[in-house]
Amino acid sequence: QEVTVEVLDHLERLALVDFRDAEGVERLQKAIGFADQLREVNTDGVEPMDSVLEDRCLYLRGDDVTEGNCTNELLKNAREKVEEYFVAPPGNIPLPKLEERETFLQGS
Repeated sequence: QEVTVEVLDHLERLALVDFRDAEGVERLQKAIGFADQLREVNTDGVEPMDSVLEDRCLYLRGDDVTEGNCTNELLKNAREKVEEYFVAPPGNIPLPKLEERETFLQGS
């Protein structure tokens, strides 16, 4: 399935994922191909589910604080932080203009 520049631009803005090079576009095309296989599954007469565990009784656990004061330890996991906050998403980078991407889309 062909991925147009417009679809690529839309997906990048929705997901904040950069498909700037041919490898990224190829990976996206493979993912679309994999997802397209789901169309072959016969779902006639199958009711939609809220959860794959809807036939089980799920119990909520108590919301008990068992430890605390671990801000510095947690922030070690952050790729980027400002003061005591995670910067998210860490991959949020300026996206190239549509014209710049057309060249590598034609080669993929």
